[in-house]
Amino acid sequence: MTQLILSRLQFAVTTSYHFLFVPLTLGLGVLVALMETWYVRTGNETYKKMTKFWGKLFLINFAMGVVTGLVQEFQFGMNWSEYSRFVGDIFGAPLAVEALLAFFLESTFLGVWVFGWDRLPKKVHLLSIWLVAISSNLSALWILIANSFMQEPVGYALRHGRAEMTSFLALVTNPHVFYQFPHTVLSGFVTAAFFVMGISAYHLIKKNHLDVFRRSFHMAVVFGIISTFGVAGIGHLQGMYLVKVQPMKMAAAEAHWETENPAGLLLFASIDEQGHKNTSQLEIPGMLSFLSYDSFTGEVKGINELQAADAQQYGPGNYIPPVTSLFWSFRIMLTAGMWLVLMSLLGLYFYKSKRLEQKTWFLKLLLFTIPVPYIANTSGWYMAEVGRQPWIVYGLQKVEAAVSTSVPATSMLIALIGFALIYSILAVADVYLLVKFIKQGPEEASPETLNHEMKGASLWT
Repeated sequence: MTQLILSRLQFAVTTSYHFLFVPLTLGLGVLVALMETWYVRTGNETYKKMTKFWGKLFLINFAMGVVTGLVQEFQFGMNWSEYSRFVGDIFGAPLAVEALLAFFLESTFLGVWVFGWDRLPKKVHLLSIWLVAISSNLSALWILIANSFMQEPVGYALRHGRAEMTSFLALVTNPHVFYQFPHTVLSGFVTAAFFVMGISAYHLIKKNHLDVFRRSFHMAVVFGIISTFGVAGIGHLQGMYLVKVQPMKMAAAEAHWETENPAGLLLFASIDEQGHKNTSQLEIPGMLSFLSYDSFTGEVKGINELQAADAQQYGPGNYIPPVTSLFWSFRIMLTAGMWLVLMSLLGLYFYKSKRLEQKTWFLKLLLFTIPVPYIANTSGWYMAEVGRQPWIVYGLQKVEAAVSTSVPATSMLIALIGFALIYSILAVADVYLLVKFIKQGPEEASPETLNHEMKGASLWT
C-alpha cells in the first residue's frame, strides 16, 4: 500500500475510535450538571445518587477520550507534514486555544468536581460541573472552527506557497461553524440521552433502584426529544447551506448525476460510478429541490456538470468523491435519526401514561438502541470528510499533496498496526469499566474508588 493510503487508514482508524467518546462527553456532562442542579435545588438525595452514578460513567468516557485524542495532534506532524506546512499557521491557532483554554479549564474543574464532594459548598461544587460541561462544548467549538476552515477556507492569504491567516475574526466567524457546531453538539446530546435511557431501561427491567432510574429516564427522554428535533432542524439548514458552498458533496450524497429542476430525492439507487449514472432508482419527485431550497421547484446541479466546472476552475482531474459510499452513509444517518425520533417519542408517551415499566419489549429495544446514535455520528462524519474529497482543504490543497514525503510506507504500516492493537486494548478496558459500574448501579462509591479502578484498567495499556 502507498504512503497516502496508509496515512488515510491510520487517521481514519484513530479518529473514528476517538470520536466514539466525544459525543457522549458533550452530552453526558450537561445531563450530569442538570442532575446536580436538581439536587442542589431540591435537596433530594435521589438526584445526588443519579449525579454520582452517571458522573462515574462520564469520567470513564472522558478519560478514554483524552487518551485517544492525544494521538490526533501528533499525526499532523508525522503523516501529514505537508498539510501542516501549508496550513499550520491557521489550523494551529484554534487548536492551541482549545488546549490552553477549554481543555485545561475542563480538566481542572473536573478534578475539583471529583474530589470536591462534601468538601465544597454545594453551589460551588455545582458550578464546577457546569464549567466542565461548558468547557467540553467549548473544546468542540474550537476544534470545529479548525475543521470548518478545511471545509470552507476564510480569512487567509496565499504567500510563498502557504496559507497564512489574515483575520482571526473571520476564522472564528466562519459561516460553516454556525451549522457544523450546533449539529455536532446536539448529536452529542442525543448520544447521551439514549445512553442514559438505555442503561435506565436495563435497570428498570431488573427492578433495580427504581426511583433513580425512573427520574434518569424522564430527564433523558425530554433531553433526547429536544435534541433529536434540534439535530433534524439544523441538519436541514446545513444541507441547504452545503448546496451553495459544497454542491459536489451534496450531489454525491444523493447520487444526483444530472442537473434537474425540479430534482427528485432518491430513496434507493443502483449506482454505476464508472458510467456516471444510476442504472435503477426510486425517487420522490421534487423532494431534493425542497430539501435544497424549501421549494418543490429549484435547480439542483448534478455531479457531471459540477465535475466539468471544477476541472475548468482547478485544472484536469477527478473531483468526484466516492458516490456509492456517500449515498448510503447519508441514508444510514437519516434512517438512524428517524429511529431515534420515534424511540424518544414512544419513550415519553409510555412514561407519561405510566406504562413504561410494563413495556418490557420497549425497554429491551432501548437497550439495543444505545449504539444507534454512534452509527449516526460516524456516518455523518464520514459524509462530512469523505464528501470533501479530493480536497483536504477545500479548493486549496488536495489530500495527495498533504501527506508526508519523508516517512516510509513501512513505518506507516507498523504505526497503523500498533495503533490498532493499542486501541483494541483500550476498548477492552473501556467496556470492562463501563459494564462493571453499570451493573453495580448507583451505589455509594468515592472518587478514590473510581480512580483506583481506572488505574487498574490502565495496566492493560
